[in-house]
Amino acid sequence: MPIRLKKLIGMCLLVALVIVYALAASIFAVARLSESGAWVHFLFFLFSGLLWVLPAMGIIKWLMLEPRSKG
Repeated sequence: MPIRLKKLIGMCLLVALVIVYALAASIFAVARLSESGAWVHFLFFLFSGLLWVLPAMGIIKWLMLEPRSKG
C-alpha cells in the first residue's frame, strides 16, 4: 500500500474515531448521568476522555508499521 494512501486512511480513521467516540460518550453521559453528582461526572469524563487513546494508539501503530518487502 502506498504510504500516502495509508496516511490518508489513518487520518480518516482517527477523525471518525474521535467524532463517533465523542458522540457516544456524550449520549451515554446525558442518558445515564443526569441525576449523578459532580464527582461522578468528573470521573466519567476523565475516564472517557482518556479511553479513546487506546484505539487511537492502535491506528497510529498501524501507520508506523514498515511495509513488507515483496519477495
